[in-house]
Amino acid sequence: MREAQVEINVHQSILEIAPGDWDACACPQSTGGARAVDPFTTHRFLSALEKSGSVGAGTGWSPRPITATLDGQIIAVAPLYAKGHSQGEYVFDHSWANAYENAGGRYYPKLQIAVPFTPATGRRFLTRPGHDTTGQAALVQGAIQLAANNEISTLHITFCTPDEAAAGTQIGLLHRTGQQFHWENPGYQNFDDFLAQLSSRKRKNIRRERAGASGFGGTITSLTGDQIEPHHWDAFWEFYQSTGARKWGTPYLTRSFFDIVQAKMRDNVLLVLAERDGKPIAGALNFIGRDTLYGRYWGCSEHHPNLHFELCYYRAIDFAIAHGLKRVEAGAQGDHKLARGYMPVTTHSLHWVGDPGFRSAVEQFLDAERGAVDEENEILTSYGPFRRGPGPAD
Repeated sequence: MREAQVEINVHQSILEIAPGDWDACACPQSTGGARAVDPFTTHRFLSALEKSGSVGAGTGWSPRPITATLDGQIIAVAPLYAKGHSQGEYVFDHSWANAYENAGGRYYPKLQIAVPFTPATGRRFLTRPGHDTTGQAALVQGAIQLAANNEISTLHITFCTPDEAAAGTQIGLLHRTGQQFHWENPGYQNFDDFLAQLSSRKRKNIRRERAGASGFGGTITSLTGDQIEPHHWDAFWEFYQSTGARKWGTPYLTRSFFDIVQAKMRDNVLLVLAERDGKPIAGALNFIGRDTLYGRYWGCSEHHPNLHFELCYYRAIDFAIAHGLKRVEAGAQGDHKLARGYMPVTTHSLHWVGDPGFRSAVEQFLDAERGAVDEENEILTSYGPFRRGPGPAD
């Protein structure tokens, strides 16, 4: 009896792959209209990036999604990109690129399995239920073979799950860790339940910040679904451009991306806006997963004390509690989140390096870096805002 062979295909666009086939691997739990665990790996999000021109020609992100097919059925997919730079990844390898090129190598293009511009942990090897082991192995081997056959310097799998990191390490991929700050919900009924778990000083500080934020002279509104109207996106686009220009030089996302998101994903969006005299002056954009609220972008046209904390952190906590979400992921970096109840967590990525000498150097670097990340997370956790014993909640 012939043993079936898995076929790997590399595509030029996610639009070449039927949404049903992709989502059967990326979000099988959303069959029947349920919310996807991870909104960012869905076909509609990744295709929005392509259709809007946020990735593709001229961006340095060339889509090369890969599929694994068995007996005529797609059993696994991965969002793969050929990268001409190291922007928009949030796992920084600029020093690797400089070292390799200074030694006479050609670092770019490289291959990246990731969700562009999205430092949110999620599955990167997306498998149809029942094909987890076979599908993941095929995708990993296919991506590595693609890199080797084309003399690509490196392959990076960023913000993968801990299980994927463990499996990748076992087969010889290099493991890198990083740090983010997430808020966890053990079952709070309201914001005061959360505050009651904090030390008195931190609790008072948050109350003071929330009171201060409310004094900017306007109103704060949380919008989702059909509540979000075109003029809201017009305002947020201005905020996003301002923040993007300040942080990255050029904003990553185009204006049409937000229109496509409104058309295809509005029920997965939480837009928090501050308005004064009928005009939005600040906003925070979040995406809603089944268990997690993902904070993504913030911007403003006016600066007011503590408004950033209120829109980005406290309103996100309010929403998560009200909707029974387990956590809030507040994006990359920012140890200022610690005092506001967002605790350090470890993020993971995997790396394949073709050149043996360069691989050895990177491996040594990562060994030291993982130790430093573990130590910093332990120290920061000890400085967290939560009470260490029973005491009165004022």
